[in-house]
Amino acid sequence: MNRRLIRPNLAEIRDSREREKERHESDKRKMHPPYDTHAENYYYLKQMNKKTKMAVAFADGQVIEGYIEWYDRNCFKLNRDDAPNLLVYKANIKYLYKTEEPKEEEDLKKKPR
Repeated sequence: MNRRLIRPNLAEIRDSREREKERHESDKRKMHPPYDTHAENYYYLKQMNKKTKMAVAFADGQVIEGYIEWYDRNCFKLNRDDAPNLLVYKANIKYLYKTEEPKEEEDLKKKPR
């Protein structure tokens, strides 16, 4: 009995690998950019850690000031010195802005370089 060695066709294997690679690359191109950049989270954390006094302007024109204590997806807690603390829903906010510089930055500006 003679046994015969069967060799695979290398050209077919190479072609199948190239097709697989092209299909994989086309899947990569179809990916959409991430929806959430986490920039909002970074901003809130930065203001919370520095205890920056913030002003919140609402859609109806009212403006309140305070410090952000915590936040989540829909709202944040605003601590106020002269009035009760508030739970502010983000959907009602027109914009936020800083009313004063954090104490650390003020100290750095006073020191001459």
